Amino acid sequence: MREKRRQSSYTSKGYKKAGSILTDLNPVQREAVQQAYGPLLILAGAGSGKTRVLTYKVAYLVRELRISPRKILAVTFTNKAAQEMKQRIEQLVGTASLNMWIGTFHSICARILRREAGSAGVDPNFVIYDTDDQLTVVKKALEKLKLSREQFSPKMVLSKISWAKNSLISPQGFTQLSGNFFEQNIARIYQEYQKGLAANNALDFDDLLMKTAMLFDSNPSVLEKYQQRFQFILVDEYQDTNHAQYVLVKQLASRHRNLCVVGDDDQSIYGWRGADIRNILDFERDYPEAKVIRLEQNYRSTKRILEAASAVVKNNLGRKGKTLWTQKAKGDKLT
Repeated sequence: MREKRRQSSYTSKGYKKAGSILTDLNPVQREAVQQAYGPLLILAGAGSGKTRVLTYKVAYLVRELRISPRKILAVTFTNKAAQEMKQRIEQLVGTASLNMWIGTFHSICARILRREAGSAGVDPNFVIYDTDDQLTVVKKALEKLKLSREQFSPKMVLSKISWAKNSLISPQGFTQLSGNFFEQNIARIYQEYQKGLAANNALDFDDLLMKTAMLFDSNPSVLEKYQQRFQFILVDEYQDTNHAQYVLVKQLASRHRNLCVVGDDDQSIYGWRGADIRNILDFERDYPEAKVIRLEQNYRSTKRILEAASAVVKNNLGRKGKTLWTQKAKGDKLT
């Protein structure tokens, strides 16, 4: 059931004048922006204006539909992209942007864990370890278990632990799945690694995702609180989500289902760190009522470049497909 439109309070200082939002968009971009309710998959080719669509969609929700900014969650992958999104949205809606949650998956999860520390079983003042800190903890675990760094490279071990956490597999679960001597020792290291983090009141970046997903799974009332808060969810670079991020999005969006994800199945390049292209390919299976919109007009490249790129990606397996085009000239020959 659609939420009754409520008058949102925000100041108009510093944002684009009313009536100018939709006129800045091409017809397909406009359709994507105006599709406010229900699941929406935007397949956005390179240079097709996806960031503009995302930010204008937020502005449309606030300024045209009068959705409370507090009900909006916008998630992206890097701090730089999150900062750019914040700046663009502020230009469009003014200080209303201060009431939204805009950030990376990790920053959003860290914020939730600090707020819900008691339920999550963490200290609200936890520190977040970077890669160097993590490797130090792994090395200490190897030393304690009397395992060789030559046989168990700290970087390799950390990669295995990261994979487990992004797959939402706990140390106990990893132990149960371990089938050989090598995996059994990785499980032992994983357990010691977690003890080392706990001793320093630390979480790593993968913990932020895993512990938030586990919090929502084990505490329905906490999950409902954030489902009610984030009634409109927008996710950028959806093709790069891993299993933990996929689960988090599904948990938060399951009540109101006003979920907009933007991605490009031809630009999935982070499989090595857990990204699962199936998340975007199976979106319509997860949300049968979803609408799919393709942003195919390219504003960045010449026709010759697009033709060359299309010739390459058409051979990709498991893609939804789109045909990029441009109004730019043919361009110089490629060498």
